[in-house]
This record gives sequence, C-alpha cells and structure tokens, in this order.
Amino acid sequence: MNKIVPVVLCGGSGTRLWPRSRKTNPKPFLPLVGERTLFAATVARCSKDAGFADPIVVAGGAHVPLVESQLPDPDAATIIVEPEGKNTAAAIALAAATLPADAIMLVCPSDHHIGDWKAFQAAAHAAAALAADDWLVSFGITPTAPETGFGYLKHGPEIPGTGGYRVDRFVEKPDLERAQAFLASGDYSWNGGIFAFRAGAFMDELSRHRPDIADAVRAAVAAGKADGHRFHPDPAIFATIAGESVDYAVMEKTDRAAMVPVAMDWSDIGNWQALHEALPCDDAGNSVKGSVELKNCSNVLAQTDGPRISVVGVENLIIVVDGDEVLVTTPAGAQLVGKLHGAANQ
Repeated sequence: MNKIVPVVLCGGSGTRLWPRSRKTNPKPFLPLVGERTLFAATVARCSKDAGFADPIVVAGGAHVPLVESQLPDPDAATIIVEPEGKNTAAAIALAAATLPADAIMLVCPSDHHIGDWKAFQAAAHAAAALAADDWLVSFGITPTAPETGFGYLKHGPEIPGTGGYRVDRFVEKPDLERAQAFLASGDYSWNGGIFAFRAGAFMDELSRHRPDIADAVRAAVAAGKADGHRFHPDPAIFATIAGESVDYAVMEKTDRAAMVPVAMDWSDIGNWQALHEALPCDDAGNSVKGSVELKNCSNVLAQTDGPRISVVGVENLIIVVDGDEVLVTTPAGAQLVGKLHGAANQ
C-alpha cells in the first residue's frame, strides 16, 4: 500500500484555553502537554518510519509562519493556505483536490493530545486499509467517561476481516443521562474528528452530497498558485463556499461510513479541565507549572509564566496567569472560558 498522507488541520482558535491560547499564538502551537507543541506532536506521530508520507498542512495565512517554524522539514511539507476559514469539509477537500485520486489521506486535527502513539499508528493503518476499499473511516475512540461535550459513533455490523465496523449512526453531543447509557452499553465510541479516506472517494461523496462545496473547491484549486511549498487557492472562488463541517456535509450522509475502534490515551484538550486531566498530577490531584505554591489543596491546576501563585485551602480550582492576564475558574466553568471578552478579542 502507498504511504498514508497526513492532512493536518490548523483551523482552531482554542479560545477556551485563553489566556494561554490567543489569536496570534493559538492552542495547536503551544506546548500544553510535555515539551512538544500539540501541532509538532501531531506531525511527529505521522513519521516516515511509521509508514506515512510528507504531510499536508491546511492553515490560515496568519499561522503559516508558526507552522513552518514547527515543522521538522518545512520544504518537505505542503502548506495549503486557506484564504479564510470555511469549516472542515472545505479544508479537507482542499487537500483531497490537490492529491491523486488513489492517495490515502489521514485527516488529523492539529490540537489533540494522544498518549499512545503505537495504538494511533496501528489504527491509522487499519483505517487506511478500509479507505483503500472506498470506506470513509472515522477513528472511534474508546470512551472512558460519560462525556457530554463529544459526538458519538454507534457501532454497526463488523466489516469482516478488517477490525472495523460500519457506522450505524452519528450521535450529537448527548445529555448526561444518554451519555451514561452510551458508556454502559459498550456500543458507542467518541467521534474524535480523525478520518481516513481515499482522496477520490472523499471528493466523490462530497460531490454527491454537497456539490456546491466540491465544485467551488475544485475551481479554487484549479485557479490557485503555488509559492514554493505553499499553495494558495483562489480567494475569490473560495469565498463563495458556505462553510460546513465534514460530519454534516459527508459523514452523516454517506452509506460508506466505517469506524476503527481505538484506545490511545486521547484528549481534545478542549478546555482547561480537559488539560488538567491530561497532565501528570500529585496524589491530591494537583498539577502546577511555573512558580506555584499550594498548601492543603486538591484538584487544583495552577500555571504561571511569571508572577508567583500562592494558593491555600481550596479544591477544584483552575488558576492561569499569562502575561498581564489572570484566569480563575472552576472545572464546571471551564467550558465557558471562550465566551469571555478577552478570549474573543485577543
């Protein structure tokens, strides 16, 4: 089989991780878990020695310098510069339209944490084998809690000899009662937004279900211009696209939806509480970074890039100091951080 082409999407702004994540330096390009940034770790997981080709990165123009500075070999990558954000269906289609029809794409968000790289790579190769038979494949991430912030995949019949399953249905973010029932049944996986397709099969399905997006992307690519390893789709044509997620545009409509189940220590690092859960903690559940002193505290995340933080006698609290900004929230409030004025405007 040909090598798998990683397609790394860098469209997220990460406002729920304000004040660390800001418009000029958003979440994918920060070292939130370990020494590597989330973007650099995404690229490193898809290495040549693990059976992957050089990556395609889809990013907005403002973030291209960050992408290039964090790629191990920028000249070996292709960077598709999105004229504007039009959601994931168009971003994926840009990559698909620049590849040979038989190329196998592995679509990876740039801002997720995956602790078990071997499990990820094994799932990628299983998904690629299904994609070569024109299945459109999602990673079905083994749920570890009744999360209400994720979409779910319901397992359908097994696809013999592949380790994969048809997707019976895509389920929107459930309430807690339904999420608990999903977890108890064992029939559901989290939809982590990682996909494998044959490029031609994806464009065929997009043409079938959203021909407006497919036609506009093809035209924008045909009228686009290469600049070294950067490729610029035509901005006027691309501006006509009505943005939609790949789930709504294709995955929930196709009759070729499949999934590969995988447990790989995954987190979307969707907010400060999710980051806390992904970080090493002491016996009391505390995680600290920078100049921090805790006394009689439990389940506290405290990070500072400068001023000392001293915290006494509290539990279930998140404190972040970044430059001239300070955030204090509870785990329950972490989902709302992106709605703060500072998060929306910095």
